[in-house]
Amino acid sequence: MTLTVPPPRTALPAERESRADGASRGTCARWYEHELGWATAGSAPVRLLTGLRFDALVVPAAAGHAVLRRVGPTGPVALSGRRMSLLVAPGSADELPGLLDWLEWGGVALALTALGVGGRITAPPPPGRPGTPGAAVWLRPPCPPHEQEGGPVLPALSGFGSRGGGAPDLIRLVDAVATECHRARLTRARTEMSPGETAAQPLAFS
Repeated sequence: MTLTVPPPRTALPAERESRADGASRGTCARWYEHELGWATAGSAPVRLLTGLRFDALVVPAAAGHAVLRRVGPTGPVALSGRRMSLLVAPGSADELPGLLDWLEWGGVALALTALGVGGRITAPPPPGRPGTPGAAVWLRPPCPPHEQEGGPVLPALSGFGSRGGGAPDLIRLVDAVATECHRARLTRARTEMSPGETAAQPLAFS
């Protein structure tokens, strides 16, 4: 009996794209793990675990852009949709409630969250590598430790002001973030009011 061997099957376009995406995600995770020493999870998309090498302050994108203009140098900053993540020193998430109270922002409704142990953010493609439209991107990318002068720089509780031209002190950064989140909320409230309501109920910035 003669056996007929079927010809090799050519992968369909969707299969080739899926394999390429999988390889890209694997490369992305390896870069973060090997170059930066950051823990990752998942593959669609890759996530960066917070609370280990860094925490993250997550704010509305509009407020985040205002903060970047205001404070100058920061740690790494990622944009994902309408939210921006500012990376800060590990442990900062636990310090945030007390800092907000100390800065007299306690009790004020702010669209500000802090991710520490157990949190995660979407990993943008490594710097210099293309991403897909609408995916997370680095606005201020991280640098591998061997490319950093003086070690990694993340905002931390190290005293007032900036640290030798590096990232700002965590207190200064949190105050700027809270101010811009509050400003964005008041601006949004103004736009949602009718002209009569705005005139009758003026809103003042803190």
